Amino acid sequence: MKIIIQRVINANVIVDKKIVGEINNGLLLLVGVTHDDTLEDVNYLVRKIINMRIFDDENGKMNISLIQKGYDILSVSQFTLFAQTERGNRPGFSEAAKPTLAKQLYEEFNKKLRENKVRVETGIFGAMMEVSLVNDGPVTIIIDSKNR
Repeated sequence: MKIIIQRVINANVIVDKKIVGEINNGLLLLVGVTHDDTLEDVNYLVRKIINMRIFDDENGKMNISLIQKGYDILSVSQFTLFAQTERGNRPGFSEAAKPTLAKQLYEEFNKKLRENKVRVETGIFGAMMEVSLVNDGPVTIIIDSKNR
């Protein structure tokens, strides 16, 4: 799994002109699943993300986690994170998981975040979504469960 983590002041997802997920301070996660991902990848990423010290302490140093702050997550599925761009000008997506597996692991990921007492808002899996955010910092981090 690959996830783009963005520390945000606020973020939302709109589907069919309706807000379906919205947070204030917290993390916007763009979540991509590949064909060989498993629950082990989900568990690893949940632990890393909720404990990653990327929020500022009283000295302005990134030293505080999402859990410590009590902030929220907006989680958005994004198969294009596994785009292959080596050949030609049209990306290929054969490295992205089939929708059935991707949806199962994406939903399990969100469930595990919630089990850790994190408020999680989401987009709609497979839908065309408009994602808006105000990045705080800016802080943007890419994490890949295969590169531990």
